[in-house]
Amino acid sequence: QVQLVESGGGLVQAGGSLRLSCAASGSDFSLNTMGWYRQAPGKQRELVARITYDGMTVYVDSVKGRFTISRDNAKGTIYLQMNRLKPEDTAVYYCNAQSFPRPYWGQGTQVTVSS
Repeated sequence: QVQLVESGGGLVQAGGSLRLSCAASGSDFSLNTMGWYRQAPGKQRELVARITYDGMTVYVDSVKGRFTISRDNAKGTIYLQMNRLKPEDTAVYYCNAQSFPRPYWGQGTQVTVSS
């Protein structure tokens, strides 16, 4: 059974940092593009960052220079280092693995940034 399990969310003050982790099991995702998405209350789910199997990255403009996505294929884990957090970063963060015929999603981890 394929599972993506996120961890590392929590409550932090504006300007603080958090590091999210996503551990994959049940399949080898080392060749898959992986990513982080987020969904704030009343808003659509949006891409935050993604990383290809060979380390190429893409970020949404609002997090460029503050967030860093990385992966450790040996551990089957991806990370999202979030620095200089802002209240508008508050959302449920989801791990994603691009796959055919369908993508895989984690259950989400809540990130709350207080002002």
